[in-house]
Amino acid sequence: MTFTKIQSKKIEMKKNYSVFLGNVGSCSDRYCATYGKSFSTEELFRRVATVPYLTGVDLVLTPELVNDWQTVRRMLDETGLMPISLAVDHFAQAKWKQGAFTSPNLEVRKSAVEDTKRAMDLAAEINCDLVTIWPGQDGYDYIFQANYEQERTWFADGIREACQYNKNIRIALEYKAKEPRNRCYLNNTAVTILILDEIGEANCGAVLDYGHVLLGYESPAEAVALLHKYGDRLFHVHINDNYRLWDDDLIVGSVHTLEYLEFLYWLRRTEYNGFMTIDQYPYREDGRDAVTESAEWLNILESLVADADLNGISEMLKRKDAIEASRFMRKLLFKGMTK
Repeated sequence: MTFTKIQSKKIEMKKNYSVFLGNVGSCSDRYCATYGKSFSTEELFRRVATVPYLTGVDLVLTPELVNDWQTVRRMLDETGLMPISLAVDHFAQAKWKQGAFTSPNLEVRKSAVEDTKRAMDLAAEINCDLVTIWPGQDGYDYIFQANYEQERTWFADGIREACQYNKNIRIALEYKAKEPRNRCYLNNTAVTILILDEIGEANCGAVLDYGHVLLGYESPAEAVALLHKYGDRLFHVHINDNYRLWDDDLIVGSVHTLEYLEFLYWLRRTEYNGFMTIDQYPYREDGRDAVTESAEWLNILESLVADADLNGISEMLKRKDAIEASRFMRKLLFKGMTK
């Protein structure tokens, strides 16, 4: 079957861009179950296939999607989209309410590990080598509620067991300061590096979510540099935008455009060659249109950085001159329009 891409003004080249399948559909917030129509798995794949520049798709292993796995396999074949990552559902079921890998209940912790292993098996079936874990329920809400040392040990032990199950499948840990817990254990770049050191498995790394880094008052570019400097830990990237107050999951570049330039430069400088996955929640917008806009922004911003003098940027950083840096960004964004 042939799929028609939404027309783009730029000649299309192969990009390492992906999107979470559900992001081209409709989503709920705390107050409204959905602002638009719902879509079947097949319809979501067809919508992804029309977005320019996307060559891959990330899948969240909800019970509904797992039950529809044959459709997933068929649509991967029909659309030619690559499966980039399978994200395990350690966050949307009541059994995780006191944590998945850090639950005080041993059986729940075992379930978190077993669910991860099943995800690794499904990934192997579709020639996907990456499983994403977002431990959003692993944390705490109140003072004197958590054993900070023990629960982090349980977390490292559980992830290590999963990593050892199949060393050909990589596991990427996605960190975030808060939500759904008020305080998450994997809450920033440095803490994630410490946890990865404790886990000690080569097939375990990090997912850097651009919006999560902003929410944690970190620099996205510096986070890339840290993950590279301390063991080359960056396995996957999620892209979106927000106002630093919440994980808004807005269109790429719609708020922090200039920071995206530095972020993309450091991805290039550290030779990151993985995928960038659009991870956004277009509550009121048409999901496919919002994802298309993100893909267009990402392509433009990445093209600007690719065309820049990378050696010249390295020399500029040595001088640590803020005015020179401002002039560089202005010229990069408004090429031919400014001096």
